[in-house]
Amino acid sequence: MARIILNTFGSLGDLHPYLALAIALQRRGHTAVVATSGVYRRKIEAEGLEFAAVRPDVGDLVDKPEFTAKLWDNRRGTEYLLRDYLIPQVKQSFEDLQPACQGADLLLTHAAGYAGPIVGELFGMRWASVALQPAVFFSAMDPSVVAPAPWARHLYRFGPKIFRLLLAIAEREVGKWIGPILELRRSVGLPPPAENPVTRGQFSPHGTLALFSRHFAEPQIDWPAPLTQTGFVFFDRLGEGLPGSEARSRRERPGQLEQFLQAGKPPVLFTLGSSAVLQAGDFYGESLRAIQQIGGRAILLVGDVERAQLPKEVPESVLVTDYLPYSEVMPRVAAIVHQGGIGTTGQSLRAGKPMLVVPWAHDQPDNAERLRRIGVARWVERRRYSASVAAAELKRLLGKPSFGQKAEEVGAAVRREDGEGAACDAIERMLATSR
Repeated sequence: MARIILNTFGSLGDLHPYLALAIALQRRGHTAVVATSGVYRRKIEAEGLEFAAVRPDVGDLVDKPEFTAKLWDNRRGTEYLLRDYLIPQVKQSFEDLQPACQGADLLLTHAAGYAGPIVGELFGMRWASVALQPAVFFSAMDPSVVAPAPWARHLYRFGPKIFRLLLAIAEREVGKWIGPILELRRSVGLPPPAENPVTRGQFSPHGTLALFSRHFAEPQIDWPAPLTQTGFVFFDRLGEGLPGSEARSRRERPGQLEQFLQAGKPPVLFTLGSSAVLQAGDFYGESLRAIQQIGGRAILLVGDVERAQLPKEVPESVLVTDYLPYSEVMPRVAAIVHQGGIGTTGQSLRAGKPMLVVPWAHDQPDNAERLRRIGVARWVERRRYSASVAAAELKRLLGKPSFGQKAEEVGAAVRREDGEGAACDAIERMLATSR
């Protein structure tokens, strides 16, 4: 059996698919080591998995609200994330990941883990890149909505040359930021990369796993090869050790969700995932007013700060809580309003419910547009979100049967997929060819 290192970075939406894979691989007899931020140690070890701390630690951002706000800027957030946070720390990431990979048989990397490909190349080891969302493929045949220029999507009808031009502009700009990556390669005796390590250069010649459904994004001829598209991989237990998790478990009454769901018609779920919730702004206040305008019921998944900003007394038709496993609550709601993170998107698709998406930054506008195109969602820009806009959009979603019908059709297709099994099979094929 093999020793497999799973290196990821980011929010729970980035961690959970790797956790699901690690648990499944361990069931098959392999040793799975999740290499990621130290804040997740207890959560990972509670699942019976090995853990390796790899900087940067996203837990440190909790005490840096001003910088976190920059990371969630709807136009320049990705620039700040890469240029000011991830790339400058690539040497520290490498120093942590290199010893974790000693004696390993396979390394799985992440789109934001720039040390991973360097370790794989330096060790001459088998490694596979992982794509959690289609936006990271930078496909000219299926161009993405890019957060800095969402308006450009209206030009894509003129053909792939438009997106190639945008990508060339982005490549030139990103090229100004990658000095620390190039310096690290030089310092360990590796040549300059053939392609930009932040864009096309992140993909492994040994193979890439696309951990999302073809019902969300169909494969394209300009995706990296070799590639296996597996379907979504799901995990949503809160677990132990995350900031506030113990307080949450004490505060929420057993059976509270069940009591609320049985007390009336299916509610609308409002959530910003595990990361954008830290920069919620007036999202929950406007959402509360929207649900009151349409006379509906709602569940608001909020953080501690957002809870404090809501009225102390909310109507009985509204449940305010911190964390609920999406797999438990989403199938039982009428519609879902969310930020478009890939973890939330996958869970919403599996639940088969219509959605209103309010993208915050990064890949979220692209995820929102893909949901709109397949007929399961509508989306509004974050700056336009208000009680009146949300109320109007929810009336449209709930009043037009085609949204619910299409959502359930796609949901049934997603539920038939076995992303976890397909990913494990692909990993074991990679291991077999390396022996």
